[in-house]
Amino acid sequence: MIHTRGLTRSFRAKGETVEAVRGLDLDIDAGSVVAFLGPNGAGKTTSLRMLTTLLPPTSGTAVVAGHDVVADPAAVRHRIGYLGQGNSAGGNFRVIDELVTQGRAYGLGHAESRARSELLLTALELEGMAKRTVGTLSGGQRRRLDIAMALVHEPELLFLDEPTTGLDPHSRANIREHVLRLRKELGTTVVFTTHYLEEADLWAERVMVVDHGRVIADGSPEQLKADLAGDRITVGTADRADAERAVAVARALPAVHEVAAHGTEVRVRTPRGDTRLPLLLRRLEAAGVRALSARLARPTLDDVFLTLTGRTLREGSGVTVPTTTHDGA
Repeated sequence: MIHTRGLTRSFRAKGETVEAVRGLDLDIDAGSVVAFLGPNGAGKTTSLRMLTTLLPPTSGTAVVAGHDVVADPAAVRHRIGYLGQGNSAGGNFRVIDELVTQGRAYGLGHAESRARSELLLTALELEGMAKRTVGTLSGGQRRRLDIAMALVHEPELLFLDEPTTGLDPHSRANIREHVLRLRKELGTTVVFTTHYLEEADLWAERVMVVDHGRVIADGSPEQLKADLAGDRITVGTADRADAERAVAVARALPAVHEVAAHGTEVRVRTPRGDTRLPLLLRRLEAAGVRALSARLARPTLDDVFLTLTGRTLREGSGVTVPTTTHDGA
């Protein structure tokens, strides 16, 4: 569904060249749900804007839904749905009219466009808003309307740029349920950006961690957490001497990534912590080290990002790029 090689986008900002996306190579299969996870400024939105033909690449190639984004952008746009970070609908128009017009723009007949619009309004809990003007909706309601507009023509490929920003937990869950149902029923490919760890974990089968314009990790959420972060074991000991002895014991365990003492606590990072913890406790007992407490914590995608970059996702990348649609704007 998506194939890119060496996709790059640079900007001029304050007299300097900023490389927002650096040599992006993607192969995304039809029917998959893929998340671009990274802090603000990492290059996620710029990548989506190139894949949706809104921003020309500086170099490289991209084929989306069977068509080149530069050579045949109209064909790409006909086959995709796109939800940007801004609002899509005009504030002075009725909700139902905006949806029907969107469907008509994609070639649907009036009756079919109306029927799909009404189904989406119900699915996204907007059925009572059909005759209201867009400008009277709350922020969460407008966001759900934006998603409905991206879905009304039932695209084979759906791009969502931070789809649930500003929404309450109930609205987030509602949108996730609808998007994943669309994927299940129609085989829709879904590509979305997020800096919400739980969103990438819950929605995506595949997560691409993005930082400073590059994909620095790619895999399923569980695979990334197991391979790059690992489970964390924390053992409490009686004193610093016991803690130092426990460090030596832990380092002898198989497949341990990291061992460190913090006061009287020993922290161990390892895959399959559920099997390593009993082994560690047995070896500590054999070595005469009494464990006063023991905890096992599953890793998060933030742990993955921290392992890869030395920063958390919440710290951000510190990079800001323009949002122009063409050079010089």
